[in-house]
Order: sequence, then C-alpha cells, then structure tokens
Amino acid sequence: MWKYIKKNWKKEKGFTLVELLAVIVILGIIVAIAVPAVGSIIDSSEKDAHEANVELFINAAKMADMDEEYDIESGISLGDLLDGGYLEEIPTNPTDGIEYSGSVTKSDDGYTYNSGSAQATNPDDNNG
Repeated sequence: MWKYIKKNWKKEKGFTLVELLAVIVILGIIVAIAVPAVGSIIDSSEKDAHEANVELFINAAKMADMDEEYDIESGISLGDLLDGGYLEEIPTNPTDGIEYSGSVTKSDDGYTYNSGSAQATNPDDNNG
C-alpha cells in the first residue's frame, strides 16, 4: 500500500494551469480591496498630522501669551515662536511637504492659526 502511494506521489510534479490562475485571481481580489483601504488610511493620517501640527502652533502661542513677551492679539509668526524657544522646529505640511508658515492670533473666540490659505481656530477656555 505504501509503495503505491509513494509511486503515485512522485508522479505529481508542479501545479496545473487552473490552480495557478485561481491563485492569481484571488491575489487580484485581495489587492483590489487593499489598495483603496490603504489610500484612505494615508489620507486620514495626513489630515490628523496636519491637525496635530496646528494644535502644536496654537499651544506654543498660548505659552508665549502666558509669558507676555509677545502681543498675541496682533499675531505671532511661527518664526517668532521658533526664535523664542516655544517651538523646536517648524514641521513640514504632510500633504505637500512644504514647511508651514503663517501666524497665530488671539481673539475673543480663541486662538487662530492663519496660514496663507486656511485658518484653524481653537477656542480658549480661559478667555477673560
């Protein structure tokens, strides 16, 4: 019995064309599902990184405002925050790779980051 199984086992060499095509189709389906999912994860992580950078700028401006060295109401540039030691470096925007520029201002509504093209506001709970 074992001789018969060993003899027939040795005759089988490789895979059939149908088996190879089935594997390729399955891999294609997996790739078709995975690529859009990975793309949306990358997009959302870039958005989250941008929001974290804006929050960093606003928090640095709050620290500068507490030290009362700058007039935050008229605006403080990111370069001033860097020179004052409130930022270690100015990060690059994750969507385009260009270093952030702009300023942070304080108003009755809170602190606002103003870039050349967008604004982000963080209400300050301690206005008064």
